[in-house]
Amino acid sequence: MGPGGLQALVKNGWPVEGRKIVVAGTGPLLLAVADGLKKHGAEIISINEQAPLSRVLGFGLGLLRHPAKLLQGAQVKLRLAGVPHRSSVWPVRAEGDRRVRSVTLTDGRKTWTETCDVLACGFHLVPNVELPLGLGCSLDGGFVAVDEWQATSVENVFCAGEPTGIGGAEGALAEGQIAGHFAAGRREEARRLFTSRARWHQFRAALAAAYALRPEVKAPAADDTIFCRCEDVTFGHLKSFSSWRAAKLQTRCGMGPCQGRICGTAAKLLFATGPESVRPPFFPARISSLLTISTGPATILKTKH
Repeated sequence: MGPGGLQALVKNGWPVEGRKIVVAGTGPLLLAVADGLKKHGAEIISINEQAPLSRVLGFGLGLLRHPAKLLQGAQVKLRLAGVPHRSSVWPVRAEGDRRVRSVTLTDGRKTWTETCDVLACGFHLVPNVELPLGLGCSLDGGFVAVDEWQATSVENVFCAGEPTGIGGAEGALAEGQIAGHFAAGRREEARRLFTSRARWHQFRAALAAAYALRPEVKAPAADDTIFCRCEDVTFGHLKSFSSWRAAKLQTRCGMGPCQGRICGTAAKLLFATGPESVRPPFFPARISSLLTISTGPATILKTKH
């Protein structure tokens, strides 16, 4: 499962004490997740970063401009002392029966297998832009396009944080403050935060450059790899379709519980096609929540049931 998803499960009580966990993928999140899992009693077998050591070290040196983050990273590394932490290594296969039993890793020259109970694997975070798209906002490189005031292409709609770029809470806070001040008519207050935002945007750019995906992890998967987990659609089955719409019509890919939020992102990377539109509801809603609304669909639900 994804590192962030596993982290959320554990925080909500999913037991990992005594479980053997391999962490793989890319980005600082891997270390943070491994640290959290270890605190909850998991045995971290290894941490495997696909980015080369030179880029990771370069990013680490850049944190001298952000002492708090450098200290935080050093503390995490200290708590993970003794756990193998490799660079230029990525997973190529996970195997098991009713659950994961092992993961095969490679450094491009040799491969090896590590026994585990869980594989936490994730290659970057992606922005959730469903709501901005639903409002008609334009995108730029997959992120919501904003001007210097965090205003989108739609009048009176502002955007801040991860939808505009993956860069951490501090940058998101600066963007949000700028948007709030400007929306309230306080341009000078907003302008005073430009320097802070620029500093965190530099951090964001350095993060993206350091952990850019290597070509090997973008290589097509084996044909029998499950691509859409909700509908059990394999990678090989999808290769014959030229568009996301055609794939959906013929295989139901992207029509399961996650509504393409997982496989849709992978499709854009591997096939240069993916979900073409969004529509409400943007998040699952309970019928009990809808029943509290006095007008609209909830009224129909009340009268029919």
